[in-house]
Amino acid sequence: MWEFMKIYTKTGDDGTTGLFDGSRVPKSSLRVEAYGTTDELNAVLGIISTYELPEILKEQNAKILHLIFNLGSDLATPHGTKQSDFIKRIDKQNVELIEGFIDVLTMELPELKNFILPGGTRVASLYHLARTVCRRAERCIVRLSEEEEININVILFINRLSDYFFTAARYYNYKMNVKEVIWQSKI
Repeated sequence: MWEFMKIYTKTGDDGTTGLFDGSRVPKSSLRVEAYGTTDELNAVLGIISTYELPEILKEQNAKILHLIFNLGSDLATPHGTKQSDFIKRIDKQNVELIEGFIDVLTMELPELKNFILPGGTRVASLYHLARTVCRRAERCIVRLSEEEEININVILFINRLSDYFFTAARYYNYKMNVKEVIWQSKI
């Protein structure tokens, strides 16, 4: 006889969801909005990862996918609970890793002298989409931090991550020999 785990639990039918510590909160809570938006961000990065990418972006994306999942886990686990010991919280080293990714890509890019518009290649456009979802997640996380105690490294990490997606978009267009579209305020 086959046993399998059902994907539906019906526990959320009342409009609540369980946090990692076992507590239940409304699905409309800011905490759920914050980690739900990071999940959306990870889905966008998953789409990007299906494209042919330069090896460096493949490697970086593979690591970032896991880190964003850790980010969601961090946000889904309130501080001070015994479950806090069982998750990998975002730390300063994760922030520095993203900074290093940005630095490596930036070394190959021409100096940025103008505002650029999203676009160029499809992959670069998806990186810009990831950047905007990342900024929305950041806004949710900052609002959450104003109401509840959260890991301060989460805010640093999500801020660097949006910078990474911007840089990755530029890098991909550069590697594909596609010129950046310069913003012109007067058209």
